[in-house]
Amino acid sequence: MNLQNKKILVTGSGGFIGSHLTETLVRMGCKVRAVVHYNSFNSWGWLDESPAEIKKEVEVFAGDVRDPYGMKKAMQGCDVVFHLAALVAIPYSYHSPDTYVDTNIKGTLNILQAARELGIEKVIHTSTSEVYGTARYVPTWTTNYEEMLSDPNINLISICTPSGLHPEHGIMAAKAGKHVLTEKPMACRLKEADELIKTCDQAGVKLFVVLQNRLNPSIQLVRRAFEEGRFGKIYMITSNVFWTRPQDYYDMAPWRGTWALDGGAFMNQASHYVDMVQWFGGPIEQVKSITATLARNIEAEDTGSAIIRFQNEAIGSINVTMLTYPKNLEGSITIFGEKGTVRVAGTSMNKIEHWEFADKKDYDAEIEQYNTNPSSVYGFGHSGYYRNVIDNLQGNVEPISNGPEGRKSLYLLEQIYIDNKPY
Repeated sequence: MNLQNKKILVTGSGGFIGSHLTETLVRMGCKVRAVVHYNSFNSWGWLDESPAEIKKEVEVFAGDVRDPYGMKKAMQGCDVVFHLAALVAIPYSYHSPDTYVDTNIKGTLNILQAARELGIEKVIHTSTSEVYGTARYVPTWTTNYEEMLSDPNINLISICTPSGLHPEHGIMAAKAGKHVLTEKPMACRLKEADELIKTCDQAGVKLFVVLQNRLNPSIQLVRRAFEEGRFGKIYMITSNVFWTRPQDYYDMAPWRGTWALDGGAFMNQASHYVDMVQWFGGPIEQVKSITATLARNIEAEDTGSAIIRFQNEAIGSINVTMLTYPKNLEGSITIFGEKGTVRVAGTSMNKIEHWEFADKKDYDAEIEQYNTNPSSVYGFGHSGYYRNVIDNLQGNVEPISNGPEGRKSLYLLEQIYIDNKPY
């Protein structure tokens, strides 16, 4: 079927596969209307991460497939429908069966009835096996880590356990011959991170440390300007993380806020911002810090400030609190250079608020296109990071952040704590 110049509706465009299908259809020359699930954040899900030149060609319709009237309105004027919107079956269908049935079954019925009434040429209904399953294959699951590591069909382990357990679980995976992908931070103590790096090297497996905020479109543009030398000599880098984490957040899991398994506001919530400061600032010369536990009933800090002198003589500062009233306020980085000043803020370094350089580039007029509006502070960098991991394992690209790269921000974190309390 020739889809070029067709008007196409894609439901589930905010999902990982739906966003990539939308991008592909636009590049094919299709006119695409993308259905995303409406929300108070005005977020388009994974579609927010699509290239700016793609997003400007997409007509976005915020709605819900469970609403027959909304779906009929969304489908008006379309020739073809790709229906991907669905809820993941396991475990969602167990604890929320009504919503699962309403979305996956009644939602699909709404699409089909509207297609018949509107004379839609074709409806393609597809999704991944994690949504509907397959009669031929059921993914392996287990609560036994050693059993998982013994599976010869698994070659990469993604470690999302409490931070203090990352080295232990990573070392076990490496000794089993599995590549290791660990969430931030890679450890709570530098010596344990070094042991993880050493074990992976000895086992001949790769170690990846997820630093997905480096892939924020706004940060990628700043990095481009940085690598082009537009800042000149860097004078100062500041980062603010003004978020809120109520006591209920810490009470949800006994490891949260502990020195052994989590650390405090710097080690956990501000870890990506610490990484960003050192990524632009470079090697560390000296660190001074003050931290305090002002309101939360936890071992580690809920508030703190750090001042950094880099080896290039620039000065950095990081201010962090989890006590912002009443909700997350700011997650920012500001870079002051000899020939340029940039501030990226929002709640998670997602919006360029100031952009000024002595020289001019064509992309200076396009900075608005690099702003995103994520529904959470995690942003959308994980999909791009995982793509890079897969491409690296296939020998096509260099890793975004491996073990030694992840170690750099952990070194700065440890220096912040060492200066303020026994660690």
